[in-house]
Amino acid sequence: MWFGIAVALFVVFLIILYLASPLIAPKPLELIKEHVLITGGSSGIGKALAIEVAKRGANISLLARNQIRLQEAKEEVEKYLQDKSNQRIICISADLSKDAATVEKAVRQAEEQLGTVHLLVNCAGTSISGTFEDTSVEEFKRMIDINYMGSVYATKAVVPGMKRRQKGRIVFVSSQAGQIGLFGFTAYSASKYALRGLAESLHMELKPYNVYVTLAFPADTDTPGFAEEQKSKPAETRLISETAGLFQPTDVAQTVIKDAIQGRFFSYMGLDGYMLANLTCGMSPVTSIMAATQQVATMGLFRVISLFYLDYFDRICRKCKSEREDKAGEEKKTS
Repeated sequence: MWFGIAVALFVVFLIILYLASPLIAPKPLELIKEHVLITGGSSGIGKALAIEVAKRGANISLLARNQIRLQEAKEEVEKYLQDKSNQRIICISADLSKDAATVEKAVRQAEEQLGTVHLLVNCAGTSISGTFEDTSVEEFKRMIDINYMGSVYATKAVVPGMKRRQKGRIVFVSSQAGQIGLFGFTAYSASKYALRGLAESLHMELKPYNVYVTLAFPADTDTPGFAEEQKSKPAETRLISETAGLFQPTDVAQTVIKDAIQGRFFSYMGLDGYMLANLTCGMSPVTSIMAATQQVATMGLFRVISLFYLDYFDRICRKCKSEREDKAGEEKKTS
C-alpha cells in the first residue's frame, strides 16, 4: 500500500512540475541581426561557435590576442554567413587576461559597430597539465588570469547593457575537468571550477532581468590547442581523459549555442557528459523541468556508476606510478 501511495505522490509531483514548466523555462533567444561576441574566437571551439552563430544570422565580433589568426578565422566564418549582404563580422585584438579596462575598451569598440551584445560566449582559455609539484605558482596564476578573470572582465563589460535591455545570454565555457578533478589538472581544474561558482551566482542575479547564463562542460575536443596539450600530458592524465572520447568542435559548438538559445544552465556532450551533469547538479539553477526530473531520478544510480569510474582512475594512477618506478630502477641498474 505504501509503495502505491509513494508512486501516486511521485506522479502528482511530476504533473505539478510540468504544469509549472512555462514559468521556469525562458523564451528562446533570436540571433538574427543580433550581436554575438565570442572571446577566444580565432581557433578551435571559439571559431566553431562563430561559424554556428553565423549560420543563424548573427552579427559577430571575435576577440582574441593574435590578429593574424583572427583575420584567418574571420575569412573562414564569412563563408557560412546566412545573409552576406546584411551580416557583419569584426575582429578585435585584445589580451583578455590583462585587466578589466583593456577588455572593456575592446567590448565597447565592438558595440560601437554592432550594437549592444546580445549573446556573450566566454570561450578564451588555455590548458596546462602536470603534477602539482611540477606546476609552478606562476602557472596556477596564469590559469586563473586567462580561464577565470578573462571571463569576469568580458562579462563585466556586457552585463549593464543586457540588464537595460532585459534580454541576453552569457555562456561560460568550462570543461569536464571543471566537474571532476583529474590527475595532472590541479591548476586547470581549479580555474574551470571557479567558473561554476561565478555562473551560478550570476544566474541568480540576472534571471529577474530576463538574462540567462549557460555553463558548458565540453570533453576533450579535436582542436589545435588539444593537439599541443597532448605533447606534454602526464600518462595518467591522457589515459583518464580518453575515457570520455574525443569530440569535434562543430558538434560542441552546435550543442552550446542550442543550449544558450534555449536558456539552459548546463550544456554537456555525450553520455559521460550527461552522467556528470546529472551527478554534479547539486544546487544548480533549474531552467528545465525535464532536466530537473532526470536529475532527481538518476543521481543515485549515477553515483554508483561513478564509483567504478573512480576505481578505474585510481588503478591507472597506481599502474603509471609502478611503471615509472620500474623504469627508474632499470635505469639505475644500467648507469
